[in-house]
Amino acid sequence: MKSHIESLLQQTIASFKQQGIVPADFQARIQVDRTKDKSHGDLATNLAMMLTKVVGKPPRDVAQLIIDNLPSSSHVAKVDIAGPGFINFFIDDNALANQLQQALEDEHLGITLPKQQTIVVDYSSPNLAKEMHVGHLRSTIIGDSVVRALEFLGHKVIRQNHVGDWGTQFGMLLAYMEELRAANGEQAELELSDLETFYRAAKVRFDESSDFATRARQLVVSLQSGDEYCNKLWREFNDISLSHCLDVYQRLGVSLTRDDVYGESAYNDDLDQVVADLDTKGLLTESNGAKVVFQDEFKTKDGEPLPVIIQKADGGYLYATTDLAAMRYRSNVLKADRALYFVDLRQALHFQQVFSLARLANFVRPDMTLEHLGFGTMNGEDGRPFKTRSGGVVKLVDLLEEANVRALELVRSKNPDMDEATLTEIARVVGISAVKYADLSKNRTSDYIFSFEQMLSFEGNTAPYLLYAYTRVAGIFKRAEDIDLSQAKITLEHPKEKDLGTKLAQFNEVLTRMTAKGQPHVLCGYLYELASEFSSFYEACPVLAAETEAEKQSRLLLAQLTANTLKTGLSLLGIETLERM
Repeated sequence: MKSHIESLLQQTIASFKQQGIVPADFQARIQVDRTKDKSHGDLATNLAMMLTKVVGKPPRDVAQLIIDNLPSSSHVAKVDIAGPGFINFFIDDNALANQLQQALEDEHLGITLPKQQTIVVDYSSPNLAKEMHVGHLRSTIIGDSVVRALEFLGHKVIRQNHVGDWGTQFGMLLAYMEELRAANGEQAELELSDLETFYRAAKVRFDESSDFATRARQLVVSLQSGDEYCNKLWREFNDISLSHCLDVYQRLGVSLTRDDVYGESAYNDDLDQVVADLDTKGLLTESNGAKVVFQDEFKTKDGEPLPVIIQKADGGYLYATTDLAAMRYRSNVLKADRALYFVDLRQALHFQQVFSLARLANFVRPDMTLEHLGFGTMNGEDGRPFKTRSGGVVKLVDLLEEANVRALELVRSKNPDMDEATLTEIARVVGISAVKYADLSKNRTSDYIFSFEQMLSFEGNTAPYLLYAYTRVAGIFKRAEDIDLSQAKITLEHPKEKDLGTKLAQFNEVLTRMTAKGQPHVLCGYLYELASEFSSFYEACPVLAAETEAEKQSRLLLAQLTANTLKTGLSLLGIETLERM
């Protein structure tokens, strides 16, 4: 309904232009919001106050002018003016019921598909030199939920797992493997379980030995130059690490596959050309032997120019070079309309610089948007980045395993007579869902405290609460299997029916908001409100014990649409639902 009211107001502005009430080139940003107080209608706009200077009349007079020129609509029961000039819209109950009926009959729940775009989403992007840790969780699951929602809205989405499979850390690993094989021959093989230990040992050697560090840097240059010996070792590391990542993705219920991996190394052949093109455009400067770009808008706190380093003095490349090549590829080859980067907020300056440089160098089309959708950190109870008790980085697989163990204890305590296989499956879903939802339900840009106790609670905005809410709705239909709903129609007579119907009708605008700025917490908040609204409806409006058959059937349809919306919404967050808990 919100989009319908916006359309009516846009038509009114067009009428004003024809009548000369506003200039022909006038551009109005029409904003329609849901009211908090239902006595003020369902939707409201401050358009009259925005137009008062242009029209040259007081806001309330402008509001009346808008109402007088508003196209008629069967969706609107009443329009009035409130306060200094707000225009309130009261939605017709029959129109709302018809909208819900159509949503129930549509696999996309009545969603209005927007103009289709090609959208590249850069997310997860672990460092293949070591195992995935908790620091990779937010990028992975936030990016995946936005990808799912974009695809649901009909967009062509291209996943890009821009893994760290290049650079100094691989030189370090290659140098360490070289040492081990020199001492032990070809028996020095790398196993998955040893990956993190191997990395730490190589890092110690890199930090302690200048000769080792020099050799590691030389191997990076050799690797980037196509040396076959270095590439053979490099492929061994990548295969092991990628297998680990894919196992974690499967356990998390994340939609990334091996085909979506397009790491830093994929752009190696284009890096020389990136440097040459920047040089041709007169953007490169030499600084201490390195090739850099200075942009006027980026300076240090002391006012000194802040460089983007393109190529180091030893010939090696940096993240900026690879990112520029990736942007050019995504613009020219993948033909992206939008490129979304789900990367830690602490990388904000880096992306501001490379985005600006990509446009300055004409590496991306003018109509393509580059969006860094940064996120805060996941912290422990002490408010600091999540660590093990010994101060080390927490492996992601260990976190998920603990979540599963705790979920199993919780589910068993509530279902002591349930068979072990069922308990195990429910615990798997609850454990993973709890970890994911606890993260997704927080504002993307905020830091948050990780707490197993809070995320596994059946109270509040948590995964267990929503999973239970869904099973509660689904349970109604187990007791209503013999009721024929093929001819049933939704009617909205009781206030709680109207409240639930109004909330269900908001799903479209919620997905639009979520995908516009990459904010899964918007969808989480909506699903929690929907579950709470259904609970209020269920208490006030008997379903199977309704007074009339038509009333019972209508309420069953409302329950069905609620179940469908909860299940679809949770699925877009990458969360499975259960039929029993």
